[in-house]
Amino acid sequence: MKNCFLIFFLFSFCLLSAQDLSDSAKPPVFPGCESQPLEELKTCLNNKMNSYIFNNFKVPQVALDNNYKGEVNVLFEVDKEGVISILYIDAVYEELKDEAKRIFDALPKLTPGTYNGRPTFYQYSLGIDIPLVDPAEIQTKQEEQSALDITSETDLNADVSDEFDSVNDSIVKYEKLEYSSQLNIPFTHNYYARFDQQMNGLGTNSHTAAKPFIYEDVAAYYDFKAEKQALVKGSDGWWSRKLWNEHLVEVQGKNYWFTVDPVFDLQLGKDSEADFSTTYNNTRGIYIQAGLGKKFNFTTTIYESQGRFAQYFNDYANALAASENEPIVPGRGLAKRFKDRGFDYPVAEAYLSYTPAKFLNIQFGHGKNFIGDGYRSLLQSDATSPYPFLKLNTKFWKIKYTNTWMWLRDVRAEVTEDGAFLTKYMANHYLSWNVSKRLNIGLFESVLWSNDNDRGFDINYLNPVIFYRAIEFSTGQDAGNAILGASAKYKWNNKVNLYGQFILDEFSLNDITGGEKSWKNKFGYQLGVKYFDAFKVDNLLLQIEYNRVRPYTYSHNSIVLNYAHNNQPMAHLWGANFSEAIVIGRYNYRRWFADAKLIFGKRGFDFNDGTDFANYGSNIYRSEDDRNADTGITVGQGNTTNVFQADLGGGYIINPVTNLRLFANITFRNYNPEADTSAALNTNTTWFTVGVRTDLFNWYNDF
Repeated sequence: MKNCFLIFFLFSFCLLSAQDLSDSAKPPVFPGCESQPLEELKTCLNNKMNSYIFNNFKVPQVALDNNYKGEVNVLFEVDKEGVISILYIDAVYEELKDEAKRIFDALPKLTPGTYNGRPTFYQYSLGIDIPLVDPAEIQTKQEEQSALDITSETDLNADVSDEFDSVNDSIVKYEKLEYSSQLNIPFTHNYYARFDQQMNGLGTNSHTAAKPFIYEDVAAYYDFKAEKQALVKGSDGWWSRKLWNEHLVEVQGKNYWFTVDPVFDLQLGKDSEADFSTTYNNTRGIYIQAGLGKKFNFTTTIYESQGRFAQYFNDYANALAASENEPIVPGRGLAKRFKDRGFDYPVAEAYLSYTPAKFLNIQFGHGKNFIGDGYRSLLQSDATSPYPFLKLNTKFWKIKYTNTWMWLRDVRAEVTEDGAFLTKYMANHYLSWNVSKRLNIGLFESVLWSNDNDRGFDINYLNPVIFYRAIEFSTGQDAGNAILGASAKYKWNNKVNLYGQFILDEFSLNDITGGEKSWKNKFGYQLGVKYFDAFKVDNLLLQIEYNRVRPYTYSHNSIVLNYAHNNQPMAHLWGANFSEAIVIGRYNYRRWFADAKLIFGKRGFDFNDGTDFANYGSNIYRSEDDRNADTGITVGQGNTTNVFQADLGGGYIINPVTNLRLFANITFRNYNPEADTSAALNTNTTWFTVGVRTDLFNWYNDF
């Protein structure tokens, strides 16, 4: 028990011995200490409490009978009202704990401590010796020892610096600095819906396509502190605060702060089609956020996970496999086989965020990015696994310019080099311009290249303002795969937004105007509408979206230059050769939330049935040279498959600071292809799950 207490003691950070005074801090004042000078207040508090405990503490009979000698360790807090409350007690006997609680409950109310003149919380630790020792005797012995004339010994610690103690001296009450920092707001569609309306108000100069957002940008439109304060519940006790309202560890000093939280995704479910008993996911991890000064922030999240999902989900993970023993969990990454048809998939994400000037934010890390105002993105999505990236966000006037450079991998066995995964690179430009208080236009450009001729990361693409298509032309047609795109958003009013995207992977004017539906017409588009506070219901968001991408888009005649990473698309997770309509509803009330999503789609898969091996344009990893025809290309060609999926979910947010939530979800999924193949099986799935999850990223199960 003592070892456990010491560990807890070290993590409390605000102990009695660590709260020496500075000009801006004043500790709580015990009754009778009001006349003491500032530098003596802590000593007076210590003496008064020890005297009170000595005079009032009744040693339990069990300790007396056993002639017990030891210590009762107490961690307590003095709140902003001066009320003392116990956070933790460690003692051998429960009777000692009960007596310590009785004594502390009877302590008088203190004058609260302050920092910069404002009342604040103070935490202290105190040890009670058993048998009790008279504080007056201790003080007398100390005075007698200090009066002795010891001339025969040398004090080896005569010169002692207070630098170490001064570090703890600077610790103050945590002021939720993350909400004004340059850290990313963890991107989930559910949480971003909470402030989507505020970001899209008429006349705002916000830019909402490049995600994730940083807190500092959104804080101008949405008060995160007020949101969290409105959801506060429970008591002022330490365990209650940490469970319902606060980070597990939150520390703030003079020029730094950090928070530490556990991460969980614990699920249990049932799939109607699976021949195994249950589905499950068991994720444990740690989430750290920090800031150094006003310009530098960083975060890291480490996950250790094992899971077995619905049969169609497992089949897709196996279809993405880098090798027989290396499946890929969609959106997470490489995995190992685990027990009966499960997956073991560790994941780590982290980034550094630096803002050297108000108009520029630089991030370097390992994670995912998204471009668009919709549920899907045809430009850059977060459906794939995390990857290393360098990102620059530049804001000035009515412009936001996002440059992202990424290091990707092709993990298919046929493109490995000496047993190692093939590295490829991607560079994206996205320019967002608020043309008026209603209209936003975005221009997108991307190029992907491989390490051919040992060129590595081509320095040509480091230029953040150059036209990528010109570089691709100058280095050779097969040296890179360039894609152009555009986006638009129109604020009809404060309640209705219209949005869209257009992607162009090949441009041949003759083929586009020829009317023969050439395979070179490689493009896609998105149309959508959002309705905030729909039908005058507060916090109800309705969204309708349509996506359509022609065959062979995102693919290339050099198969390593497909628009993908870890065998997963970098844009829409259906690849190409599809049309899709989505209806989404999201509602939240305080800590409660509910989501509904309906998807109606048509996809065209390859047959690969032993007689027909043609590429019909859905599989972006296949070479365009295998196409089934040059003209007459239509969306849904090949093994036409009708898709319907409905997801209904809801739950309760346990801790809004960490986004820890209880949830339940049910998925109805119907896949109806013309012919059963390994890529398109006729399935009719009902998948029900319940669990508790720290919601930090989007889980997509609608592939």
